[in-house]
Amino acid sequence: MDGNKITYESIDHYISTFPPEIQEILESIRKVIREAAPDAVEKISYQMPTFAQQGNVVHFAAFKNHIGFYPAPSGIEEFEQELAPYKAGKGTIQFPLEQPIPMELITKIVKFRVAENIAKAERKSAKKK
Repeated sequence: MDGNKITYESIDHYISTFPPEIQEILESIRKVIREAAPDAVEKISYQMPTFAQQGNVVHFAAFKNHIGFYPAPSGIEEFEQELAPYKAGKGTIQFPLEQPIPMELITKIVKFRVAENIAKAERKSAKKK
């Protein structure tokens, strides 16, 4: 077993392991997500802070030079134009730490993902009837 691996028990625990300036950024992102998805549940998934509502909405994590934001591929495709200035992959976006974090864009992405998860759950529910 690797003694260096931390198993996070909560988002508070995750955030507490970073320097104060990174904690501040992570708390700001958490607050924005909470406001955009007030019914979402906080949890740790894949060892990252995660918000879930009818499935995972978004994950986020701090790295040496950026904040990783994971809104699933659909969350990236939907906001492709607005995400153009950032390094992005299939399901990940990197917000450089030396630039302001785009909180308004995070809000839009989170609201989109919540709506998407709710619609998906409603479709599943309708199929069962």
